[in-house]
Amino acid sequence: MATAENHIRVDNVTMAYGDFLIQEKLDFAVRRGEIFVIMGGSGCGKSTLLKILIGLKSPKVGEIYYDQTPFWSSPVAEQEQLKRKFGTLFQSGALWSSMTLAENIGLALQQYTDLDAAEIREVASYKLSLVGLAGFEDFYPSEISGGMKKRAGLARAMAMDPDILFFDEPSAGLDPISAKLLDDLILELRDSLGTTIVVVTHELASIFAIADSCVFLDADTKTQLATGDPKELRDHHPNFVVRNFLQRGMAARNVDAA
Repeated sequence: MATAENHIRVDNVTMAYGDFLIQEKLDFAVRRGEIFVIMGGSGCGKSTLLKILIGLKSPKVGEIYYDQTPFWSSPVAEQEQLKRKFGTLFQSGALWSSMTLAENIGLALQQYTDLDAAEIREVASYKLSLVGLAGFEDFYPSEISGGMKKRAGLARAMAMDPDILFFDEPSAGLDPISAKLLDDLILELRDSLGTTIVVVTHELASIFAIADSCVFLDADTKTQLATGDPKELRDHHPNFVVRNFLQRGMAARNVDAA
């Protein structure tokens, strides 16, 4: 379970591409060991915020703190050390098609550890087993399904035993059953490993299934409109835009039930 300790702090962040403002005055915290969802409609800046969190794009204003360490004002060498504590699952899975699953997972271990080939293979097998892909070490990405590619991408993100896992639209392109299995896996990893998990998504089923807390980014006002438990926001938040986003489809389901 999450504790009151802040693992990540987004402090007065403004995101922009040149003079084009994406979001401003973002201010929220992610507690250690929780699953935190960044949500909002298309074009609101969810993926841009993820890039800022993982060190791919700098904010125009503001800072990201990991524990008490400011990321963007730290020297580059310290930023690189912090990034080694991150694992990222990109939307496509981002697996190298010419490498087996074991080889994909072993890339970071080859680069950043002193493990030999046999030890790297052992770690890769273990990570694949954690995501339900035991025995698939020598398969290529083209030989497995979309849902399995997502799980293999997750195994690769976990290769270095990260403190924080970042997921960019993990359910994108998956059928409902595969998406539910991935949600269950995310919950299992949080509960068994205690990893802090940050997820970018607009999928309501996933939001309500996995999120301990969330932030809602609004494309029109270009700032956050809400933070907190998504179920509480859905049922009680005073802003119609927030409630409407989280209640999508409820009216139709109620009519069908009637």
